Amino acid sequence: MSVLVVSGTDTGVGKTVVTAAVAALARTRGTSVAVVKPAQTGARPGQPGDLDEVRRLAGVSDLHEFSRYTDALSPAAAARRAGLPAPDLTACAEGIRSLDRGLILVEGAGGLLVRYDEDGSTLVDLAHALEAPVLVAVRPDLGTLNHTALTLEAMAHRGVDLAGVVIGAWPRRAGLDHLCNVRDLETIAARPLAGALPERMGRLDAPEFLLAARDGLAPQLGGVFDAARFREDCRARAEAWGELER
Repeated sequence: MSVLVVSGTDTGVGKTVVTAAVAALARTRGTSVAVVKPAQTGARPGQPGDLDEVRRLAGVSDLHEFSRYTDALSPAAAARRAGLPAPDLTACAEGIRSLDRGLILVEGAGGLLVRYDEDGSTLVDLAHALEAPVLVAVRPDLGTLNHTALTLEAMAHRGVDLAGVVIGAWPRRAGLDHLCNVRDLETIAARPLAGALPERMGRLDAPEFLLAARDGLAPQLGGVFDAARFREDCRARAEAWGELER
Protein backbone atom coordinates (compact mmCIF):
# COMPACT_ATOMS: atom_id res chain seq x y z
CA MET A 1 0.00 0.00 0.00
CA SER A 2 1.24 3.47 -0.90
CA VAL A 3 -0.25 6.71 0.48
CA LEU A 4 0.17 10.06 -1.28
CA VAL A 5 -1.19 13.27 0.21
CA VAL A 6 -2.20 15.99 -2.26
CA SER A 7 -2.13 19.51 -0.90
CA GLY A 8 -1.63 22.99 -2.28
CA THR A 9 -0.31 26.44 -1.57
CA ASP A 10 -3.83 27.87 -1.42
CA THR A 11 -7.44 27.16 -2.28
CA GLY A 12 -8.35 26.90 -5.94
CA VAL A 13 -4.89 25.83 -7.11
CA GLY A 14 -6.04 22.61 -8.78
CA LYS A 15 -5.72 19.99 -6.02
CA THR A 16 -8.78 18.03 -7.17
CA VAL A 17 -7.63 17.96 -10.80
CA VAL A 18 -4.15 16.88 -9.72
CA THR A 19 -5.64 14.15 -7.52
CA ALA A 20 -7.86 12.93 -10.35
CA ALA A 21 -4.95 12.99 -12.82
CA VAL A 22 -2.72 10.87 -10.57
CA ALA A 23 -5.61 8.48 -9.94
CA ALA A 24 -6.45 8.15 -13.63
CA LEU A 25 -2.88 7.29 -14.58
CA ALA A 26 -2.54 4.80 -11.72
CA ARG A 27 -5.68 3.00 -12.89
CA THR A 28 -4.21 2.59 -16.39
CA ARG A 29 -1.32 0.70 -14.79
CA GLY A 30 -3.75 -1.68 -13.10
CA THR A 31 -3.22 -0.19 -9.64
CA SER A 32 -6.15 -0.30 -7.23
CA VAL A 33 -6.88 3.29 -6.20
CA ALA A 34 -8.83 4.81 -3.31
CA VAL A 35 -9.28 8.55 -2.83
CA VAL A 36 -9.90 10.06 0.61
CA LYS A 37 -11.21 13.52 1.46
CA PRO A 38 -10.78 14.05 5.22
CA ALA A 39 -13.02 17.13 5.15
CA GLN A 40 -15.23 18.53 2.40
CA THR A 41 -16.33 22.11 2.95
CA GLY A 42 -18.61 24.33 0.89
CA ALA A 43 -21.06 21.56 0.00
CA ARG A 44 -24.44 20.67 1.44
CA PRO A 45 -25.44 17.06 2.05
CA GLY A 46 -26.25 15.45 -1.28
CA GLN A 47 -24.46 18.09 -3.34
CA PRO A 48 -21.50 17.09 -5.53
CA GLY A 49 -18.13 17.53 -3.85
CA ASP A 50 -14.50 17.11 -4.82
CA LEU A 51 -14.73 13.32 -4.80
CA ASP A 52 -17.56 13.46 -7.33
CA GLU A 53 -15.21 15.34 -9.64
CA VAL A 54 -12.57 12.65 -9.12
CA ARG A 55 -15.15 10.00 -9.99
CA ARG A 56 -16.21 11.86 -13.15
CA LEU A 57 -12.71 12.62 -14.38
CA ALA A 58 -10.77 9.52 -13.33
CA GLY A 59 -13.45 6.86 -13.08
CA VAL A 60 -12.52 6.03 -9.48
CA SER A 61 -15.41 4.69 -7.40
CA ASP A 62 -13.50 3.82 -4.21
CA LEU A 63 -14.11 7.18 -2.53
CA HIS A 64 -14.10 8.09 1.16
CA GLU A 65 -15.32 11.42 2.55
CA PHE A 66 -14.92 11.54 6.34
CA SER A 67 -16.53 14.91 7.13
CA ARG A 68 -18.70 17.44 5.30
CA TYR A 69 -19.66 21.02 6.14
CA THR A 70 -21.87 23.49 4.29
CA ASP A 71 -19.83 26.68 4.65
CA ALA A 72 -16.86 27.24 2.34
CA LEU A 73 -14.46 27.86 5.21
CA SER A 74 -11.61 26.04 6.85
CA PRO A 75 -12.78 22.71 8.29
CA ALA A 76 -12.34 24.05 11.83
CA ALA A 77 -14.39 27.20 11.18
CA ALA A 78 -17.04 25.36 9.12
CA ALA A 79 -17.51 22.77 11.88
CA ARG A 80 -17.76 25.49 14.51
CA ARG A 81 -20.42 27.40 12.57
CA ALA A 82 -22.40 24.22 11.93
CA GLY A 83 -22.23 23.11 15.55
CA LEU A 84 -20.73 19.81 14.40
CA PRO A 85 -17.64 17.94 15.57
CA ALA A 86 -14.45 18.99 13.83
CA PRO A 87 -12.60 16.41 11.74
CA ASP A 88 -10.63 13.95 13.85
CA LEU A 89 -7.36 13.54 11.97
CA THR A 90 -6.24 10.71 14.26
CA ALA A 91 -9.36 8.77 13.30
CA CYS A 92 -8.77 9.75 9.66
CA ALA A 93 -5.27 8.29 9.81
CA GLU A 94 -6.63 5.05 11.28
CA GLY A 95 -9.30 4.86 8.57
CA ILE A 96 -6.75 5.42 5.83
CA ARG A 97 -4.42 2.75 7.23
CA SER A 98 -7.32 0.28 7.21
CA LEU A 99 -7.72 0.60 3.43
CA ASP A 100 -5.98 -2.15 1.50
CA ARG A 101 -5.28 -0.55 -1.87
CA GLY A 102 -2.31 -0.22 -4.16
CA LEU A 103 -2.51 3.58 -3.97
CA ILE A 104 -4.41 5.79 -1.54
CA LEU A 105 -4.67 9.47 -2.45
CA VAL A 106 -5.58 11.89 0.33
CA GLU A 107 -6.78 15.31 -0.85
CA GLY A 108 -6.62 18.15 1.62
CA ALA A 109 -8.79 21.24 2.01
CA GLY A 110 -7.29 24.59 1.08
CA GLY A 111 -3.59 25.04 1.75
CA LEU A 112 -1.29 22.80 3.73
CA LEU A 113 -1.67 24.61 7.07
CA VAL A 114 -5.43 25.20 7.05
CA ARG A 115 -6.86 24.37 10.49
CA TYR A 116 -8.94 21.20 10.81
CA ASP A 117 -9.85 21.59 14.49
CA GLU A 118 -9.60 24.02 17.39
CA ASP A 119 -6.26 22.54 18.43
CA GLY A 120 -4.74 23.68 15.14
CA SER A 121 -4.29 20.27 13.53
CA THR A 122 -3.46 20.53 9.83
CA LEU A 123 -2.93 18.31 6.81
CA VAL A 124 0.80 18.26 7.46
CA ASP A 125 0.04 16.58 10.79
CA LEU A 126 -1.98 13.92 8.98
CA ALA A 127 0.82 13.38 6.45
CA HIS A 128 3.31 13.07 9.28
CA ALA A 129 1.13 10.52 11.09
CA LEU A 130 0.79 8.49 7.89
CA GLU A 131 4.49 8.87 7.04
CA ALA A 132 3.25 9.87 3.60
CA PRO A 133 4.89 12.27 1.12
CA VAL A 134 3.00 15.33 -0.07
CA LEU A 135 2.42 16.32 -3.68
CA VAL A 136 2.00 20.11 -3.75
CA ALA A 137 -0.21 21.85 -6.31
CA VAL A 138 0.87 25.44 -6.97
CA ARG A 139 -0.19 28.45 -8.99
CA PRO A 140 1.96 29.63 -11.90
CA ASP A 141 1.48 33.38 -11.43
CA LEU A 142 2.72 36.17 -9.17
CA GLY A 143 2.79 35.24 -5.49
CA THR A 144 3.41 31.56 -6.07
CA LEU A 145 7.10 31.65 -5.18
CA ASN A 146 6.48 32.94 -1.66
CA HIS A 147 3.51 30.60 -1.11
CA THR A 148 5.48 27.61 -2.37
CA ALA A 149 8.56 28.40 -0.30
CA LEU A 150 6.50 28.75 2.89
CA THR A 151 4.61 25.53 2.18
CA LEU A 152 7.77 23.51 1.62
CA GLU A 153 9.42 25.06 4.66
CA ALA A 154 6.46 23.98 6.82
CA MET A 155 6.74 20.44 5.45
CA ALA A 156 10.47 20.27 6.10
CA HIS A 157 9.98 21.57 9.65
CA ARG A 158 7.67 18.62 10.38
CA GLY A 159 9.87 16.09 8.60
CA VAL A 160 7.35 15.44 5.81
CA ASP A 161 8.78 14.44 2.45
CA LEU A 162 7.98 16.27 -0.78
CA ALA A 163 6.65 14.05 -3.56
CA GLY A 164 6.87 16.88 -6.06
CA VAL A 165 5.51 20.24 -7.17
CA VAL A 166 2.83 20.36 -9.86
CA ILE A 167 1.49 23.50 -11.52
CA GLY A 168 -2.24 22.93 -11.19
CA ALA A 169 -3.43 25.14 -14.05
CA TRP A 170 -0.90 26.25 -16.68
CA PRO A 171 -2.47 29.00 -18.82
CA ARG A 172 -2.90 28.66 -22.57
CA ARG A 173 -1.43 32.13 -22.99
CA ALA A 174 1.35 32.28 -20.41
CA GLY A 175 2.54 35.69 -19.28
CA LEU A 176 6.07 36.73 -18.44
CA ASP A 177 5.48 36.01 -14.75
CA HIS A 178 4.37 32.45 -15.51
CA LEU A 179 7.35 31.79 -17.76
CA CYS A 180 9.92 33.16 -15.31
CA ASN A 181 8.40 31.42 -12.28
CA VAL A 182 9.07 27.93 -13.64
CA ARG A 183 12.81 27.98 -13.01
CA ASP A 184 12.36 29.57 -9.58
CA LEU A 185 9.74 27.00 -8.56
CA GLU A 186 12.24 24.26 -9.37
CA THR A 187 14.93 26.08 -7.40
CA ILE A 188 12.65 26.33 -4.36
CA ALA A 189 11.73 22.64 -4.60
CA ALA A 190 15.35 21.64 -5.35
CA ARG A 191 14.07 19.33 -8.08
CA PRO A 192 12.38 19.47 -11.50
CA LEU A 193 8.66 20.07 -11.70
CA ALA A 194 6.53 16.95 -11.32
CA GLY A 195 4.09 18.32 -13.86
CA ALA A 196 2.16 21.23 -15.32
CA LEU A 197 -1.52 20.56 -16.04
CA PRO A 198 -3.40 22.78 -18.50
CA GLU A 199 -5.99 25.23 -17.24
CA ARG A 200 -9.63 24.20 -17.56
CA MET A 201 -8.57 20.57 -17.58
CA GLY A 202 -11.43 19.78 -15.25
CA ARG A 203 -13.88 20.57 -18.06
CA LEU A 204 -12.63 17.69 -20.22
CA ASP A 205 -14.42 14.39 -20.58
CA ALA A 206 -12.73 11.28 -19.14
CA PRO A 207 -10.82 10.12 -22.27
CA GLU A 208 -9.44 13.61 -22.99
CA PHE A 209 -8.66 14.08 -19.31
CA LEU A 210 -6.57 10.92 -19.27
CA LEU A 211 -4.52 12.13 -22.26
CA ALA A 212 -3.98 15.53 -20.63
CA ALA A 213 -2.94 13.80 -17.39
CA ARG A 214 -0.41 11.69 -19.26
CA ASP A 215 1.08 14.72 -20.99
CA GLY A 216 0.99 16.90 -17.88
CA LEU A 217 2.46 14.67 -15.18
CA ALA A 218 6.04 13.44 -14.88
CA PRO A 219 7.10 9.77 -15.21
CA GLN A 220 7.21 9.25 -11.43
CA LEU A 221 3.46 9.96 -11.44
CA GLY A 222 2.79 7.80 -14.49
CA GLY A 223 2.97 10.45 -17.22
CA VAL A 224 5.42 11.61 -19.88
CA PHE A 225 5.87 15.27 -18.89
CA ASP A 226 9.43 16.38 -19.66
CA ALA A 227 10.39 18.98 -17.06
CA ALA A 228 13.66 19.92 -18.78
CA ARG A 229 11.97 20.54 -22.11
CA PHE A 230 9.19 22.54 -20.44
CA ARG A 231 11.73 24.64 -18.55
CA GLU A 232 13.75 25.33 -21.67
CA ASP A 233 10.65 26.28 -23.64
CA CYS A 234 9.62 28.73 -20.90
CA ARG A 235 13.14 30.20 -20.79
CA ALA A 236 13.23 30.74 -24.54
CA ARG A 237 9.78 32.32 -24.57
CA ALA A 238 10.72 34.61 -21.67
CA GLU A 239 13.88 35.75 -23.47
CA ALA A 240 11.85 36.53 -26.58
CA TRP A 241 9.20 38.39 -24.58
CA GLY A 242 10.63 41.86 -25.20
CA GLU A 243 10.77 41.31 -28.94
CA LEU A 244 7.25 39.89 -29.00
CA GLU A 245 5.94 42.93 -27.14
CA ARG A 246 7.46 45.39 -29.63
